[in-house]
Amino acid sequence: MSKKIVSLILCVAMILPVMALVGCGDRGNSNAQVYFLNFKPESAEVYKEIVKKYEEETGVKVKVVTAAANTYEQTLKSEIAKSNAPTIFQVNGPIGYQSWKDYCLNIENSDFAKLLSDDTLAIRDESGNGIYAVPYVVEGYGIIYNDAIMKKYFALSDKKVNIDSAEQITNFNTLKAVVEDMTAQKDQLGIKGVFASTSLSSGEDWRWQTHLLNVPLYYELNDSEDYNDPTIAGLNAKEIAFRYSKNYQNLFDLYINNSITEKGLLGSKSTSDSMAEFATGAVAMVQNGNWAWSQIKDVKGNTVNESDIKFLPLYTGVDGEENQGLCIGTENYFAINKNVSEEQQQKSLDFLYWLFTSDTGKDFVTNKLGFVTPFNSFSEQELPSDPLAREVVRY
Repeated sequence: MSKKIVSLILCVAMILPVMALVGCGDRGNSNAQVYFLNFKPESAEVYKEIVKKYEEETGVKVKVVTAAANTYEQTLKSEIAKSNAPTIFQVNGPIGYQSWKDYCLNIENSDFAKLLSDDTLAIRDESGNGIYAVPYVVEGYGIIYNDAIMKKYFALSDKKVNIDSAEQITNFNTLKAVVEDMTAQKDQLGIKGVFASTSLSSGEDWRWQTHLLNVPLYYELNDSEDYNDPTIAGLNAKEIAFRYSKNYQNLFDLYINNSITEKGLLGSKSTSDSMAEFATGAVAMVQNGNWAWSQIKDVKGNTVNESDIKFLPLYTGVDGEENQGLCIGTENYFAINKNVSEEQQQKSLDFLYWLFTSDTGKDFVTNKLGFVTPFNSFSEQELPSDPLAREVVRY
């Protein structure tokens, strides 16, 4: 499991007729010195707790607004133009930076930027100078599975595979054989389907349009004869041939053909639905990332033991995938608005520094946000202990 894919996050622009904001505090308060536009809806409630505690400790008020799922770019365009614009916002990797570079402050000399354990992770300008955005979490995603159900399957006397544990699944052919046999024996296993619903409702299909799609795109760009790095090859590509489209179809079809939900009903299913199906033991597998732990543990009626939550890579049938690990990377970078006052800029940097260095802030980051961070202020003992974060670290 030493080899890993660094995910190439694709920014698929979706035009939505309505934008929704989930606010924390008074959105109309022009006296707020720090305004953080949050990208992660799943973390909205935690950030409410964080800013309340920060104000108690420092006296500084922080306003948090959380963009609704899949509307961040549109929301940022709207908010950044206001007189009381976000002072902290997120850019989506090097490509996202190109859209927002006119708003990004050079924070290379800030105490916050100096926390990076490896400053090559930061986003610099086209000449390689400055630091204009800092990654704040490293994430991994793949197929989450319930090992208790898998062990029950592997204990069957009439199973049709000759392996004895999920960890021995190292390619698509083996995964397919296991999944289809589990579907045939789902009544014995006490499940309603092997995979949770493939959530295709509006704004919920990013797991298939970006995360799953990253795998065949990685292999195509890794084949480049002009560039040694698939990310650089991707940034310079004039077109995508989708040469590994069959591989994408392999895994996507496996999901929907062995699902708890009929294909025709997937358009109404959300990520919350699929995570609830997994958490209540109705299914054995679901594609998602390590951030899904909060979605699993907080489901009412959760029956999955923490020790049974594991990851498998996204196997698609590519030659040599036995050496493939989880998709590991980030699309989450903090930037400071260079068009707000110097006082607001400094207060914003102070808030981020507090969040990732103070005992209070690090406790939130580790135990409630569940971030695996790239900062030198966290000891190994301060990294998240949840099962999916441990799996990311293991891979």
